[in-house]
Amino acid sequence: MSARISPRHAATWMLTGCGLWLVALGLYFIFLRSPLLPEDTRFMGSSLAQVRSGLPGLEGWLQRVFTVMGGFIAGTGVLTVFIAWAAIPSGLKGTSWVIALSGALTVALMSAINFDLHSDFRWLLLVPALGWLAGLGFHVARR
Repeated sequence: MSARISPRHAATWMLTGCGLWLVALGLYFIFLRSPLLPEDTRFMGSSLAQVRSGLPGLEGWLQRVFTVMGGFIAGTGVLTVFIAWAAIPSGLKGTSWVIALSGALTVALMSAINFDLHSDFRWLLLVPALGWLAGLGFHVARR
């Protein structure tokens, strides 16, 4: 007898995975991400030395920006896990729209911008966007 996962359970687990990934990404931005990556200066057409001499306070400011952004990313992840475990199982009206809009505004937009920037991480950042899309697809399929 084969075990079959229902679309509702698949949606819950796919979106839980995306939510946990967002929490981890947020913590990375808060605690580990350096203010400027090699790809950042490459995109600007400058060296790190040029940026430091031309804008001496930029790295300190960016560290604060990334801390705030990381908090928002992690918070979005917490809410995503809540939606996966509370709104999807209860069949709460509007859940499909919330999943679609929040995914478009977070992981899909981030992935698209990283492709536009030719980021070193663009293919890796496509994975959560595809996971989110799959979670949405499973959620819609169960309806």
